[in-house]
Amino acid sequence: MFRRWLILAIVILIYLPVAMDATILHVAAPTLSEALALSNKELLWIIDIYSLVMAGLILPMGALGDRIGFKRLIIIGSTLFGIASVFAAFSDSAMRLIASRALLAVGAAMIIPATLSAIRNTFLEEKQRNFALGIWATVGGGGAAFGPLLGGAILGHFHWGAVFLINIPVIILVLLMTIFFVPKQKVQTTQNLNLLQALILVIAILSIIYALKTGITAFNWMSITIFTVGFALLAGFIQNQFRSASPMIDFHLFKNRFISTGIIMAIVAMMALVGFELLISQELQFVYGYTALEAGLFVLPFMLAISCGGPIASVLVNKFGLRRIATTGILLSGLSMFGLAHTDFASAQLQAWGMMILLGISVQIALLSSTAAIMSSVSPEKAAAAGAIEGMAYELGAGFGVAFFGLMLSWFYMQSIVMPSDLPQALIPAVSSSIGEAMYVANDMDISLATQIQDNAKAAFIRSHRQVLNTSGILLMILAAYVWLRLPNPHRKDRVVESLG
Repeated sequence: MFRRWLILAIVILIYLPVAMDATILHVAAPTLSEALALSNKELLWIIDIYSLVMAGLILPMGALGDRIGFKRLIIIGSTLFGIASVFAAFSDSAMRLIASRALLAVGAAMIIPATLSAIRNTFLEEKQRNFALGIWATVGGGGAAFGPLLGGAILGHFHWGAVFLINIPVIILVLLMTIFFVPKQKVQTTQNLNLLQALILVIAILSIIYALKTGITAFNWMSITIFTVGFALLAGFIQNQFRSASPMIDFHLFKNRFISTGIIMAIVAMMALVGFELLISQELQFVYGYTALEAGLFVLPFMLAISCGGPIASVLVNKFGLRRIATTGILLSGLSMFGLAHTDFASAQLQAWGMMILLGISVQIALLSSTAAIMSSVSPEKAAAAGAIEGMAYELGAGFGVAFFGLMLSWFYMQSIVMPSDLPQALIPAVSSSIGEAMYVANDMDISLATQIQDNAKAAFIRSHRQVLNTSGILLMILAAYVWLRLPNPHRKDRVVESLG
């Protein structure tokens, strides 16, 4: 009995830094931009490479765990995660930090299925297993939500690299506990890994996003070619999965409208959550002069709302049905975006916090509704495949959120920025690219010109922020209508309740 809960403690310890690293850099974006002289594209890659690489690798790493056992997978994944954390902490360029974050994602893609496998194989009694899974989900959601606050606290006292070094003591403790206290498991040596298909999926996703990020500032044949290659690889991957006897992703599940709708809800809800968190962290620091810690504290109501939204959502879904609650959650998320778009964070803090609380709860409702839609629509033997697809959708949503919000922000900022008349021609591309680069350029100008650059950049960012949130609100409204039409007949109540555990 004691060993079960000790294994759960190990699972929680290693899952916490994995969850936090998805969001801990959001509040550090301005600091990173200044310390490494980053372009906006480099900053976005540093942040979202983690989720995008993890999304493509998490399914085959689960199969690897079946072949070698979750103990070995935890050891290998934790070791990689620790090494990557050290590399990231001491990176002195954008490319090294991007590569380190990609390696972090490889380790994380091993750790997540290993922790779930550990719970599934350790807690054989259903009630205990559900309790352990509940703790696992709480740690994951709470870690991601409070990542920016921890990042802000660390940046207030230490070098930015410390946000990665805090992983090392946890990794060492987990490795020692795993080696000495976790028993070996039976393995399935015939399990298909699909590593080549996973690599093709990752390359396809990264190529498409790279082409979009490049095309926003320099639309040319190179960006068109890379996008075409990425799209072709993605199409080939999907075609291969349909024909494969043992696919990495069972796309036949997407024919079920509840599952396909749930996947879309999961991706969009995560995009809204992660994208908004990144955007507000930059605005608070660049525009309003908040420190990283002050920015983290400002968004604390949003984090708390996300953490507390799960129980509220489960009660509402059980009482009013999936269709109504899913649609309402997405609709309220859109209204929250509109409200935040027209809120002055400096003079109307209470209004900002109220809107953030509403957004946090409504996004969490949408996320839980997506889980209910997916898991209540499959047979027990398909539950693992559906759950794996949902997990990948969450990571894709996190990566797409950074890319989507970042691209929209860049586009609107470039359209809004007003250049000082005496700004040297060579500096215009940098100043018009992002507020971070504009602030960096201003540091080397005389006081008068620097003030103009900073004021114009802040004004452009505020206008861009409003346009991004308004656009997001419109898209969420469209999604709400789609979900209402797509889920015309609610599931039986007992199936929804079962899906919520």
